Amino acid sequence: MPLAAAPRLLAAVLLATALSACSARHQNPVAVGGDDDDAVCQSRGYAQGSPEYVACRKDRDVQRNAATARADRRQRDLGEYMLNHPERP
Repeated sequence: MPLAAAPRLLAAVLLATALSACSARHQNPVAVGGDDDDAVCQSRGYAQGSPEYVACRKDRDVQRNAATARADRRQRDLGEYMLNHPERP
């Protein structure tokens, strides 16, 4: 491999690594189980459009948002810990 191609290859590898890390970070966590909200609420016997069904869907949304907030908070706390404790890798 010529010496001139090495910096380009290194830059491409670093860019690919950075982009793959970003894409995996912003995936939404699954609320409870890996099921579809519609399927879960209908399997509980709630008819689509009924007040119970709407409450079930809202509850699933709240659970998903809480899981996302917890994951973001843990990531932020880890970053702050790493900044405040540089002696521990």
